[in-house]
Amino acid sequence: MGLLERIRQVEEPDETLEERTAHDALDLLEEKLSHISPYRVIFASLTALLVLSASLVAVVWLVPYDRVSVDVVYKQGGSSHIILAEINNQGSRSIESVSLDLIFIDSEGMEIQRTHFESDRISAHKSLAGDELEMIVNGESVWENYTIDIILTYDNYRKSVYEKNTMDVGDWTLELFTVRPPLQIL
Repeated sequence: MGLLERIRQVEEPDETLEERTAHDALDLLEEKLSHISPYRVIFASLTALLVLSASLVAVVWLVPYDRVSVDVVYKQGGSSHIILAEINNQGSRSIESVSLDLIFIDSEGMEIQRTHFESDRISAHKSLAGDELEMIVNGESVWENYTIDIILTYDNYRKSVYEKNTMDVGDWTLELFTVRPPLQIL
């Protein structure tokens, strides 16, 4: 008897339970994969993208949140100091009774100059800047250090907010600051 006859006569052992279960699972997986087409994958991806986009729009526009910031630019120029401010309402609702005070203070704590800005209302996703938010301090030395107090108060539709920050200036000829109270979900 040759080698080929011996191989044919060797019986294969019966499948075990684990092997039979694995073969059944593989057959089921192959059947399910035959139903998946590239068009279905693209359609499912676009649907997921639309659902995610709708969720982000709902969070940004429908869920009320409060996010107001004040950007301040300090500049030394010649024999004067220039302070520019911009109020940014990045929240989802308008704010009312907005008040911003910029106070320029010398190193001994004496107030040198002050500017005050008021607005009845700032709409959502809007910024305000202009002449009322500028302060030019003439005649003070540019070789000393100063302090700028920034006091922001406003009413959102739930409560009043008061934010005070102090910025030390004078080390550099141009300094940029952003006063940003923490994000509040209303």
